[in-house]
Amino acid sequence: MINYPIKFHPILQDKIWGGEKLKKYFNKNTNRKNVGESWEISGVEGNISVVSNGSESGKKIDDLIAEYKADLVGKKVYEHFGNDFPLLIKFIDARTDLSVQLHPNDELAKQRHNSFGKTEMWYVMQADEGSKLNIGFNRDLDKREYLNYLEKGKITEVLNFEEVKPGDSVFINTGKVHAIGGGVLLAEIQQTSDITYRIFDWNRVDSDGNSRELHTALALDAIDFEKKDDYWLEYDKETNKSSTIASCEYFTTNFLPVKGEVEKDYSALDSFVIYMCVNGMAEISIGEHSEKIKKGESLLIPAISKKFRISATEAELLEVYI
Repeated sequence: MINYPIKFHPILQDKIWGGEKLKKYFNKNTNRKNVGESWEISGVEGNISVVSNGSESGKKIDDLIAEYKADLVGKKVYEHFGNDFPLLIKFIDARTDLSVQLHPNDELAKQRHNSFGKTEMWYVMQADEGSKLNIGFNRDLDKREYLNYLEKGKITEVLNFEEVKPGDSVFINTGKVHAIGGGVLLAEIQQTSDITYRIFDWNRVDSDGNSRELHTALALDAIDFEKKDDYWLEYDKETNKSSTIASCEYFTTNFLPVKGEVEKDYSALDSFVIYMCVNGMAEISIGEHSEKIKKGESLLIPAISKKFRISATEAELLEVYI
């Protein structure tokens, strides 16, 4: 039986737009200058998370699922996803703007890439003054108008930009164009998928003078051209209470500020639970097993672990499950 809080080795990803905040703010173990992402819990092929603590240390997450099945992820989750872990949990540091991009829905991703689509959400942890996110368009478009702006290099004129601050949270439906702006450090919860259609990359080139690939044709059938104000997420911040930030068919994310002790009982939940620490430090205990997570760290509670305790002098957690 697997019944303790599981931590994983972060998988650090260099990006052309990455920086040094993951080391500066979260003490990630790297001296590289352009680390853009820390994949905290991943079942993506080629980037499979490895356990860093306890009796299962050294094992890959897909091997854990194969061994423990519903005890690890929950009965319904295992029946639907098998040995594939259904979520990808990240921290992202954008030193400069990410490309303007979008993700296909499940149907299109399955048809084209034999993959899941990519619905995701962001929780802003730190933002330099004036930092922005691109979320959707600033008006309704059709394909002809969109291509005209794209071909003339004026696509930014129809993008919607929103200035952000710590604590802001955003939901990104499939098809919605989006980009994390330079200066933003955030937590990302998403479906397990690495399918991205890049439509504009700010005309930048790499050290060899090469532009990154754009996916203009692929993106055309996947884009939602309608202006929708459906992205801001509102939530309560009551201490020692889990308050829903986002809930969809792919995941639920709660905000949980902890001061003192919180007893959790998830007897009615048929899922694993992930905690991402977005402020302070907390200790999570299952019976005699306990594990600490500090700001910028994550861990997984197995589905079989229905009752556990969270304690902290003061901490803020994102609580994620299916």
